[in-house]
Amino acid sequence: MQRLDNWVTRFEEGVIAFLLAAMTLVTFTQVVARYGFNSGWTGALELTRILFAWLILFGMSYGVKIGSHLGVDAVIRLFPKPLFRIAAVFGALCGVAYAVILLKADWLHVFGIDAKGGAIDYWQKMFKIGIGLDDLRYPEWVQEAFGTKERVQRWIAYIILPVGLALFAFRCLQATWHILTGQREMMIAAHEAEELVAENKDVLKD
Repeated sequence: MQRLDNWVTRFEEGVIAFLLAAMTLVTFTQVVARYGFNSGWTGALELTRILFAWLILFGMSYGVKIGSHLGVDAVIRLFPKPLFRIAAVFGALCGVAYAVILLKADWLHVFGIDAKGGAIDYWQKMFKIGIGLDDLRYPEWVQEAFGTKERVQRWIAYIILPVGLALFAFRCLQATWHILTGQREMMIAAHEAEELVAENKDVLKD
């Protein structure tokens, strides 16, 4: 389990670092091209939006890993310690349920809920249709070398939906286990602001 956790962590950190670098590079080159040479790349804005969406969906699972998601725990802090742990576990399991429902909702028929579809089905539909993005296009040499269509397919951009939700479900399951075994208190970091104030209360005294 530790080996899997290490691999997933390296994967998340590597992708997040790449996405931040790519967004910075694309935006910088566009600014230089626009104001320095009165030109630019038509698909840059769409690519930046896609990279930002990927960053959010990768970041939500990594946020669970490092405990950076904020939440309100004023009520459950009043509970006795056993009830507090039960509430914390319930919150983590809600995160798992959220991710699994968004991944594929067909299984909710077991509870008499008429629901279907999800990120997996949506991505599969985009893959079968092969529809392209609005502005993002392959370079001409890629089109000639691989015989691809002109526009980049949407399924390439949307693959982050099942991947991101699967990672989020994994991290919520991991948080549930850590809470049960006493390795962490909650899935959220509810008192981050208070801790920052406490750590820096003497900074301005000098």
